[in-house]
Amino acid sequence: MHRRVFMQAAALAALTLAAGPLLAQPAAPRKLRVVVQVSDNDPARWNLALNNVRNLQEDVGAANVEVEIVAYGPGIAMLKLESPVASRIADAGKAGTRVLACENTMKALKLVRDDMAGGIGYVPAGVTTIVTRQSEGWAYLRP
Repeated sequence: MHRRVFMQAAALAALTLAAGPLLAQPAAPRKLRVVVQVSDNDPARWNLALNNVRNLQEDVGAANVEVEIVAYGPGIAMLKLESPVASRIADAGKAGTRVLACENTMKALKLVRDDMAGGIGYVPAGVTTIVTRQSEGWAYLRP
């Protein structure tokens, strides 16, 4: 008799384990992660990148995508205070986009944080940040 009860309990446990994945709640969709490279000192290129990011956020929902724009080389000029796209960069930051300036480029150009637009972040090396993000599975975009 004890053996039959044990066998029934074992069978019930096996069924519970097998049905577990069927009864589980569906996983939440994974957040998209995109790193955008802008290395051009060109307002048109920056506007294109910012439009791409805004369109992506509108299409999938800003809460469903994590975006970093990494500027280095000549592109760093568009992150300066007097940049023609400074207001758009500020708007992107308010929408959840992280805009990051390469400190290696800033050092080479003798720029300091006081020269730069507010609301941006800084990384030691822009190219390293991009490569690292790609190795972490982030999508790469270079408009």
